[in-house]
Amino acid sequence: MPHSNSSAQRGRVRLARGASPWLLPTVATAAVSLTRARRSGRWAAVAVPATALAAGMLWFFRDPEREIAQGRVISPADGVVQSIMPWKDGRTRVAIFMSPLNVHVNRAPLAGTVTSVEHIPGGFVPAFNKESENNERVVWHFDTELGDIEMVQIAGAVARRIVPYVPAGTKVEQGERIGLIRFGSRVDIYLPEGVESAVEVGQATVAGVTRIDRD
Repeated sequence: MPHSNSSAQRGRVRLARGASPWLLPTVATAAVSLTRARRSGRWAAVAVPATALAAGMLWFFRDPEREIAQGRVISPADGVVQSIMPWKDGRTRVAIFMSPLNVHVNRAPLAGTVTSVEHIPGGFVPAFNKESENNERVVWHFDTELGDIEMVQIAGAVARRIVPYVPAGTKVEQGERIGLIRFGSRVDIYLPEGVESAVEVGQATVAGVTRIDRD
C-alpha cells in the first residue's frame, strides 16, 4: 500500500538554511581528497578524517520535516529541558539545552507576528552553564493569541553564530522554521502568567512536536 503524501513528506530530510559557510568547504575538501586518494597515499590519509567530518556536518545540519502538534505552545527546539524557573513578572522560563547531536533548526512556538528580533552580543561559555545567560543571543518577541511571547536563542561554547530566518513584521505559523543556531546551544521560552508548564526537567523535547504548556 503506497504511503500518503503527508507520510512521505515527514520522511524527507533537507539541509538547514545557513549551513553553507560550514558545510560547503568541508564537503568540497572531502570530495577532492577522495578523488586524489586513488593516486596518492598522502591524500588517502587526508580523505578519511575529511570524509568523516563532512558526514558529521551533514548530520548536524539536517532539517527533517515535522508533523506539527496541537497545543497552545509547542517546543521551539530539539533538546532536553534544562530548567523551569518562575520569573519575577509572573512568567515561567523553560530552558531547553541543545547538544551537538540535536537538530538545530528552531521553530515558532505559536502562530503570530514577529514583533522584534534583537541580536545581543555576549560571551560563549557552555550553554549548560548558568553564566550562559550572558552569552551571545537573539531575543524574539511574538504577538500571539496569548499576548507577547518571548523566546531567546543562546549561543554556546562552540556555537558562534545564530541565523534568524525571518525579520520583524513577519507573520509565522506555529511550528514554522524561524532560525538556526550552529552547534551546541540553548533556547529559552517564556510562558505567560497563568500558563503552566507541561514538561519536566530532564525531559526530551522535539521542535514543533512537544507541547510545552498545560491545559
